Amino acid sequence: MNTVLSRANSLFAFSLSVMAALTFGCFITTAFKDRSVPVNIHVSKVMLKNVDDFTGPRERSDLGFVTFDLSADLQPIFDWNVKQLFLYLSAEYSTKSNVLNQVVLWDKIVMRGDNTKLNLKDMKSKYYFFDDGNGLRANKNITLTLSWNVVPNAGILPLVMGSGHVSLPFPDTYETAKSY
Repeated sequence: MNTVLSRANSLFAFSLSVMAALTFGCFITTAFKDRSVPVNIHVSKVMLKNVDDFTGPRERSDLGFVTFDLSADLQPIFDWNVKQLFLYLSAEYSTKSNVLNQVVLWDKIVMRGDNTKLNLKDMKSKYYFFDDGNGLRANKNITLTLSWNVVPNAGILPLVMGSGHVSLPFPDTYETAKSY
């Protein structure tokens, strides 16, 4: 006959198999959902400084400052399988030394139950917008894009780009004032 431990092992293995099947069913019900929403980004101020770069050999690098407005309704992304969203605003541009540069300027975590309607005005960059050289000055094609990672209860972590982005030129001259 089967012992108590053998029966407990069978019950435990069966329970794990059922839980795995239910988790996969939860994942598959939302795996193919479109998680993109329209995003409106408006840049109100762009400033550029040439500052000392203390990370390398005594050179000066470009430091950009961007003030932006951001609006998006993230409610359609949330369903029963979404725990949180990790939002981030990134800048993409090319220079003579690098074909593709990507810099994260701002981020935010939106939890389930938080306000999902973003209407942010006069936001400043949360992180420094450094270029490893002088690639920001007179750069005419810097693209700001809002993207997000969807953190589900079960399943993969999709990376989604918002459907709106903005391209902006940086100034030809450096600011010398101390204020921003």
